[in-house]
Amino acid sequence: MIILIVGPLLEEKYGSSNMLFVILATALVTGLVNFILFPHTQLLGASGVVFALILLSSFTSIKEGSIPLTFIIVTIVYIGQQIYEGIFLADNVSNLTHIVGGIVGAWLGYIMTKNKMSRYRG
Repeated sequence: MIILIVGPLLEEKYGSSNMLFVILATALVTGLVNFILFPHTQLLGASGVVFALILLSSFTSIKEGSIPLTFIIVTIVYIGQQIYEGIFLADNVSNLTHIVGGIVGAWLGYIMTKNKMSRYRG
């Protein structure tokens, strides 16, 4: 549901090709991290991409030289919850994938905002 809600808004801001890059880069990085750390565990789903889009969305209204308050709140709430659940809950959820996906989304959000990679309007 989050991909369907946040995805079109991000695609409008950053363009289809940049969003495809974010999705593929997130899937690749989270898959590699999982493979390196847990070589005999398979992943199913796109939760890493969801967390990337959540953190990327907090960069949509960033001003030059500032860190958006939404980014700080979203990071604390979403990533903090994953750290807590990873430490204290024993379930079949890859909290590490969520954290790595969020980091990739935040990093790409910073890069795309800094390089002004928003959608070309010609």
